[in-house]
Amino acid sequence: METKEILQALPNLSISDRLKIAESALQLVLQEKHSLTKDEQKCQLTLAAMTAIADYAPGSELNIFSDLEEEDFCDYPD
Repeated sequence: METKEILQALPNLSISDRLKIAESALQLVLQEKHSLTKDEQKCQLTLAAMTAIADYAPGSELNIFSDLEEEDFCDYPD
């Protein structure tokens, strides 16, 4: 079964079945993660960091709230 087919089938499944699938997928990912060598782990972290760079670039949605840094969050009476 292809990824596209799995994703299309998910909405038709019960919540219980979707949770079972998510749990199984997470366990497989964790097993694979634990089997990686230190070099493989470093490579994955490097790729994740490179992917996240765009999230922290000026004008990104992640930084949109930084425009509010100079504003008071709450006004407390003195």
